[in-house]
Amino acid sequence: MSQLIELADFIGLWRLERRIHDHLGPTGHLTGTATFTPETKGLRLTEQGQLTLGESSFAAERHYLWHADHSAIEVSFDDGRFFHRFAPQGVPTATHWCDPDQYDVTYDFSRWPEWSSTWLVKGPRKDYEMHSNYMR
Repeated sequence: MSQLIELADFIGLWRLERRIHDHLGPTGHLTGTATFTPETKGLRLTEQGQLTLGESSFAAERHYLWHADHSAIEVSFDDGRFFHRFAPQGVPTATHWCDPDQYDVTYDFSRWPEWSSTWLVKGPRKDYEMHSNYMR
């Protein structure tokens, strides 16, 4: 990728398609939107959609805060707790330890403005891969 991606490039509405392959439970799929809205210290990411897990389907919503941190992007939970940090160049990766579970993410911006994230989650009661595609 030759383009340098900055935090402001995410502003706006994205179509979101998410697949969840759970080795311990039902497979999941979410169809919805991801909206990046400017706030004082960065962007608020709101993900909304219809989540299907096995035979169950329900509305789902999650919020995160993204802000620029030098050449990286820092992601926090909605309540301000640190989640992870990544540089949007090359093949960005990050980790998050939430005792007793390990969360590892790889972002892919090689087809910008379409992009994706893949989370691998492992723990005593967790073992899943979650792949999300974001498209304008």
